[in-house]
Amino acid sequence: MTSQVFQFQAQARQLLDLMVHSIYSNKDSFLRELVSNASDAVDKLRLEGLRDKDLDADISDLHIRLTPDAQARTLTVADNGIGMSREEVIDLIGTVAKSGTDELRQTLAASDPADAGDLIGQFGIGFYSVFMVAERVELVTRKAGETVGTRWESTGDGTYTLDEVADAPQGTTITLSLKPVDEDDAVNDYADPNVLRGLVKKYSDFISWPIRMSVTKHTPGEELEDGTTAEPTVEEVDETLNSQKALWAKSPSEVSKEEYAEFYRHVSHAWDDPLETITLHAEGTFEYQALLFIPTQAPFDLFMRERANGIHLYVKRVFIMDDAAELMPEYLRFVQGVVDAADLSLNVSREILQQDRQIRAIRRRLVKKVIASVQEIQDRRPEDYQTFWSNFGRVFKEGLINDQDNAKAILKASVFASTNSETEPTTLVDYISRMKPEQDVIYYMTGESRTQIERSPHLEAFRAKGIEVLLLSDPVDEVWVSSGLDFEDKQLVSVAKGVVDLDGDDAESTDEDKTKQQEEFAPLLTWLGETLSDEVTEVRLSSRLTESAACLVGDAFSMTPQLEKLYRASGQPVPKSKRILELNPDNALVTALQGKFGSEGDRSALEPTAKLVYAAAVLAEGGDLDDPAEVAKLLAETLTQNLG
Repeated sequence: MTSQVFQFQAQARQLLDLMVHSIYSNKDSFLRELVSNASDAVDKLRLEGLRDKDLDADISDLHIRLTPDAQARTLTVADNGIGMSREEVIDLIGTVAKSGTDELRQTLAASDPADAGDLIGQFGIGFYSVFMVAERVELVTRKAGETVGTRWESTGDGTYTLDEVADAPQGTTITLSLKPVDEDDAVNDYADPNVLRGLVKKYSDFISWPIRMSVTKHTPGEELEDGTTAEPTVEEVDETLNSQKALWAKSPSEVSKEEYAEFYRHVSHAWDDPLETITLHAEGTFEYQALLFIPTQAPFDLFMRERANGIHLYVKRVFIMDDAAELMPEYLRFVQGVVDAADLSLNVSREILQQDRQIRAIRRRLVKKVIASVQEIQDRRPEDYQTFWSNFGRVFKEGLINDQDNAKAILKASVFASTNSETEPTTLVDYISRMKPEQDVIYYMTGESRTQIERSPHLEAFRAKGIEVLLLSDPVDEVWVSSGLDFEDKQLVSVAKGVVDLDGDDAESTDEDKTKQQEEFAPLLTWLGETLSDEVTEVRLSSRLTESAACLVGDAFSMTPQLEKLYRASGQPVPKSKRILELNPDNALVTALQGKFGSEGDRSALEPTAKLVYAAAVLAEGGDLDDPAEVAKLLAETLTQNLG
């Protein structure tokens, strides 16, 4: 087949141009990306060879090889792993960052060039970092079990060339035609064996496959009997550059912080440092080792449905899969790392994992350990906890819905905005320590934003009496607060539901006063209930309002308007629920309406006012009117009448 030239996709072409010409703070990292990709390919071939005894592939000496050539100014990174088919080359190499390309392109374009390196790393396009150090890249690959290979070439100019290669070796070989050494631009001499030794030791010493380098060994000639010296000998020898020690099998005291950080970057393909490193060595009935990391930065695809899980599963140090979702629940999907089990079958499949008793036991232990680590960060490292919560708090709270066994621990390890402080969130433990002596529940209110919640009339009486209220504005909050969770035997109660009575023993508001007021307003309340029957279930006097004329409340088990919106946005049809309209008997508008109601013979003239009171209650809580045009018309007519 003749050579074929392909164009990169338009967005990918722009992204590649930004990448190649960005000021990248650590160009050395390209080698880590290539070695990590090679290691993954060898892992996959080893596993495939164990599963398929008829696979026509050599797995006797799996390794990664670096070949520098100072004279030709090239560096070759080769592996004899699984390789790629032509279609996979087009799909995986010919398209830059299938997910998030546009987002990254826009972010790079708007960012300071000095920050480009960190941004690039977040989007998982490490292969293309080679164009920061190479003028041209050639990739030759043959998938294990196939007979014909593929050659991919590009200079990073927006096009790439594909050829068939009849005699391609098994695996993948990438040859970089290196740019000149440029100290100002941080381009080192990557054809220098000493530079490569240092980079492998720094970034890839823990890779479980040997990373070999072909080096030229010069041996001086021996002195001969006649007094002359023999010609020196020159030979190519292999040097293994990495120790190949699995970090998860080592004692934490034997591993440096830097080694853990590099291993985290290897398994996660991220560029940040881990916020927390978690080690586990379990012995007994189920033996396994785990090395887990909580990242510092949230990956760009944290909320994408197709995002892969970050746990790599090994069995006796043999790679099994890099997306072991059965080992970590969805709400901890930000956790990265490795689990190495001793007793699982090497032919384990996802279906077996879902049913395996040992896997379920490992998962329970890992989850408890991660939650305990989050709690420890909260207790001992407030600044790190703030970083964790700002990046992963919304995801972490999903466990309050999906993990009832650990919900109490998740609740304790979480923080929430509250009326106690405009800037500092609170734990529930601290909330309880500030509760009024007569208070026996935890009050909260949900909404679309903190600002919207703080402006709600539902908070008026609580604010007046100095009672703290949690302000919950994440979409997930709407769901978990409805699950009936309590904390330290104290129920969580919405200030926008049910009947609220904060008077206690306050002499200014006795039961006798309330009864008298109720009797006085009873006719008006009944009439309003009939007039607004399409919108509300009941009209009653309120004890939660101190300033506003009216507010809408639900019963104890009703769905909030925000939750209804969430369900509808997800495609689930939810009938609109009617709520209760509460009136403030001390508000001037309500007392005027009461006076007008008592003196009017024909009360139909008051119907526009009744509808406007209801509309005002909807707007006060940040809700949406069913018919804004009708409300605007009523408001204009009422204002015209009053002015004229």
